Amino acid sequence: MAALTSVSAGSTSASLQHRFHSTPKELASATCSLATSVKRRSFSLSNNSSTLRIRCAATKPAKSPAEEDWSTKRAYLLEKRVRSVEAKEAFRLQKENNFVILDVRPEAEFKEAHPEGAINVQIYRLIKEWTAWDIARRAAFAFFGIFSGTEENPEFLQLVESKINKDAKIIVACSSGGTMKPTQNLPEGQQSRSLIAAYLLVLNGYTNVFHLEGGIYNWYKEELPTASEE
Repeated sequence: MAALTSVSAGSTSASLQHRFHSTPKELASATCSLATSVKRRSFSLSNNSSTLRIRCAATKPAKSPAEEDWSTKRAYLLEKRVRSVEAKEAFRLQKENNFVILDVRPEAEFKEAHPEGAINVQIYRLIKEWTAWDIARRAAFAFFGIFSGTEENPEFLQLVESKINKDAKIIVACSSGGTMKPTQNLPEGQQSRSLIAAYLLVLNGYTNVFHLEGGIYNWYKEELPTASEE
């Protein structure tokens, strides 16, 4: 059983909690922000009478494309003419033009309910590994009362490619959708999992990528056809 010796937080805890609720992959930065609480801490792994001590600086791995600044991702999406569509238009495109709805929410949410005919490949998954960095991220999630912390799914693109051809017409969807539209409060719009997924797709050769504005929430609100796997 792994145990973190101590975790303390300064005045940044509230802002970090808000930040990582919407962008879980960025929790990588939380470990360094918690007043160096994780950095240089000791972790203990005990098995009967033997104890393994692990000294760790909780070094953050190199940045992945999904972790690029939102301004960079948004600019590339606009350059590649990724267009956002409302739920009713997405439904029409699916039925009349053979568009594929790619639902990137967690598998459990997808199984509970999803747009009829949608394909699920989760862009984030529960943290699986037990490296020192992963233990640190689990601890940072737990500090905010989140015991199901997620990480970027390293198999996302591979799984998408196994299910959807690169010349397919795709509408990427997540829970809330986010937006590329500027507003007074959000001059660069709002990042979301579906927009991150759209960025990864166009970055890797997909040429007909759309984005579901308002996400699955708006699909339900419009009372469009859904299915479940329960």
